[in-house]
Amino acid sequence: MRNLIPILTVLAGIFVLWYAASVWMNSTWVYDQAERAGVTVTFAEVIPQTMAQDRPLLPPPHQVGAELWKGLFGQAITSKRSLVYHGYVTFKGTMMGFGLGILAGVLLAMSIVRFRVMDMSVMPWAIISQTIPIVALAPMIIVVSSQMGLTGRDLPKAIIAAYLSFFPVLVSMVKGLRSPDQMQLDLLRTYGASEWATFLKLRLPASMPYFFASLKVAIAASLVGTIVGELPTGAIEGLGARMLIGSQFGEPLIMWAALFAAAILAGMLIVTVGFLERFARARMGVVG
Repeated sequence: MRNLIPILTVLAGIFVLWYAASVWMNSTWVYDQAERAGVTVTFAEVIPQTMAQDRPLLPPPHQVGAELWKGLFGQAITSKRSLVYHGYVTFKGTMMGFGLGILAGVLLAMSIVRFRVMDMSVMPWAIISQTIPIVALAPMIIVVSSQMGLTGRDLPKAIIAAYLSFFPVLVSMVKGLRSPDQMQLDLLRTYGASEWATFLKLRLPASMPYFFASLKVAIAASLVGTIVGELPTGAIEGLGARMLIGSQFGEPLIMWAALFAAAILAGMLIVTVGFLERFARARMGVVG
């Protein structure tokens, strides 16, 4: 219980600031309507009117919570208005990109550690690739994918997600595979271990803490990439498409509900990676 007090205190502070900002931003419409009607409103009359607007500039927490609840539990999960349905569409693209990112990151890391020429040639380009804004790159990826015949709804989004998620895996795996010290490597050479045996018995186990730490970053990056990939495609499904629809049609509640649904999905994915990490560490006999 003592550990919850700081968390609840910060949460309460966020809610207070959020409500205060909602009153401040949404009061503009109230005062404008009062001026048009030729009446005067007091601050006490303004506050309740800022809490129940149909299209507020900044929805207060209770409106966002109600819209989120309606999207998650107030619709059939097959409905195009259901955030569960749209979350599943985004989840599919995220996991495809996450898998591709892991595969690309691990394979490149193994090549970089094994071959010096790969370290000198590939690693700088991998670093440079992350300086390109994904918002600018996403439409290019979609156009190139279409020209190559990769026209599935999820595949272009998965490529964008993989582009964002492979880099943390690559950097962490390179660090992890190089973490064994020279004495450990010399000991295995003394025993006549081959390079493949050294990789399996020493380098790979030593890289696991780095690997799982990178997965928590990669899964979040993959989700961001999937949502960004839904924006320029004109998609009508997925949390990113839901945010875009809310923005285009002046429905901020839809946009904010989809945003919080994405945050919930990200939290669930990161927690799942944490469980997998603990399971893997237990199977490997690692304590702590």
